[in-house]
Amino acid sequence: MKDLARLAQSMFGISLSNGQLNTLQKYENELLVWNSRYNLTAIQEPEKIRIKHFLDSLTCLIIMREKPFERIIDVGTGAGFPGIPIKIACPQIRLTLVESVGKKADFCRHIVKSLAMEGVEVVQERAETVGQLPQYREQFDWVVARAVAALPTLVEYLLPLAHIGGGIIAMKGESAPAEAHAADRGIHLLGGRLRRLAPITLPGVVDERYLVVIEKIAATPAQYPRHIGIPGKRPL
Repeated sequence: MKDLARLAQSMFGISLSNGQLNTLQKYENELLVWNSRYNLTAIQEPEKIRIKHFLDSLTCLIIMREKPFERIIDVGTGAGFPGIPIKIACPQIRLTLVESVGKKADFCRHIVKSLAMEGVEVVQERAETVGQLPQYREQFDWVVARAVAALPTLVEYLLPLAHIGGGIIAMKGESAPAEAHAADRGIHLLGGRLRRLAPITLPGVVDERYLVVIEKIAATPAQYPRHIGIPGKRPL
């Protein structure tokens, strides 16, 4: 974990205390135990977990720290990425994790309890449903997602959850520029504006990576997100 702390500081200017590193270690241990039974993630070596899950998740803070933030929602969080590492690094925030797959939602509930994390809610539901619920719709400073869907579909999951003045961060690979272009119509229709594509480099990872940052400048029309399955079948 000391190497993770050094990389987070030297590459991204993110400081992690010994207590935060210990919490990440417990998270890693639980992930390895559950992964042996439930196949939560294809990444199983501790060194790769620290780079491709923990450090990768923390890169969102490069964008988030540009202004104060309190509420984050992580859509399609899987085993808790990027939401839980962000919460560990920023314990004062309120975090909502959305995951429709039962075993993954169960793991998130388990890890939140095991790490005694306060201010974290796990919602086992589809993003299309969550986006229409008043307690979540347009309530968040940042909406984040990693490896969930192509951007023309993803923006319909995410933008309804951000309040005006907030934004979304979509963690993407080399296809990010093309996906952002394809999603341009949907972004504007849903009240967003593409702010930037931030390239991200992780040690030992040759694939191109980007944070696609979209700001929320207008309210999302009430009919979005559409019913379950439609955003994937008929992207905007």
